[in-house]
Amino acid sequence: MANEPTLVFIPCFSGAPWDLAQLTPLAHRPQRTFRLPEGVADMEAYADAAAAHVADLDDYVLVGDSFGANIALALAVRRPTGLRALVMSGGFAANPVSSPIWRSAMRGMGRLRGGPYRQLALRAHAHRLASPHDRAGQIPWSQADSRRLFLDNTPAASFGARVSAALTADYTDRLDRVGVPTLIITPSHDKLIGEQAAQTLRTGIAGSREIVLDRTGHMFRFTHPETYARAVETFLTETTRDRELTRAAR
Repeated sequence: MANEPTLVFIPCFSGAPWDLAQLTPLAHRPQRTFRLPEGVADMEAYADAAAAHVADLDDYVLVGDSFGANIALALAVRRPTGLRALVMSGGFAANPVSSPIWRSAMRGMGRLRGGPYRQLALRAHAHRLASPHDRAGQIPWSQADSRRLFLDNTPAASFGARVSAALTADYTDRLDRVGVPTLIITPSHDKLIGEQAAQTLRTGIAGSREIVLDRTGHMFRFTHPETYARAVETFLTETTRDRELTRAAR
C-alpha cells in the first residue's frame, strides 16, 4: 500500500468534498479529498489550492469531476513532480457553455443573491445538471438532490465566483503539457458539457483515453459511484501494468 499513489479527489462546482465511502472499488487505495476555497474567481488560484493539498505527497493521482476536472487540468499542465496520472470526468479545457444565451444566463445567475439565488439560480442549474438516467443509478438522484447539494455547500458569492472562473479559464493551448497517463470519463447524456469538450481533451492530450459510461448523466459520480469507481480502478490497474512492462523492457 505504501507504494500506491494517493488518489486526490477534487470537488465539483458545489465545492463539497467527495463522499469517498461510495467509491467501493477504490477502497483499497489511499485517498483524500478537500473542500474548495470560497469566493475564488480564478482557476489558477484553485490549482494553487489543490497543489497545497498534495504538497506532502511524493506520488499521487488527480481525479477531478466537472469544475474539479478543470482544476485538475490546471495543476497537471504545470507538470508537478509527484503527479502519476490524471482522471477527468465531465470536464473541459475551456468554457464549456457554447450557447451565448446560456453564457449570459450563467453570468446573470452568478450575480443573484438571497432568495433569487436559492429559488431561481439553483433550480435552473439543477435542471441543466439533470439527465433521464439519474433515477436509475446505484443512488437514485433528482433535481431536488442537486439543488440541496448546492444549498448545503455553496454560498451565492462562491457560485458566482466559480461561474467567472469556468467561463474565463482556457487550457486548450496547454493540453500538450500533460505528461502523465490520462483518463477522460464521459457520461452518455450531458446537457451542461457538450461532446466537443471531451473531444478537445482527447485530441490535445497525447495518449489519453476516453470511456463513455452508458446511461449516465453529468451527475454520474453521484448516481453511479460504483460504475464510476470501477472505470477509475481499471484505468489505474492498466496504467500500473503498462508502467511495469515499460520498466521491464528497458
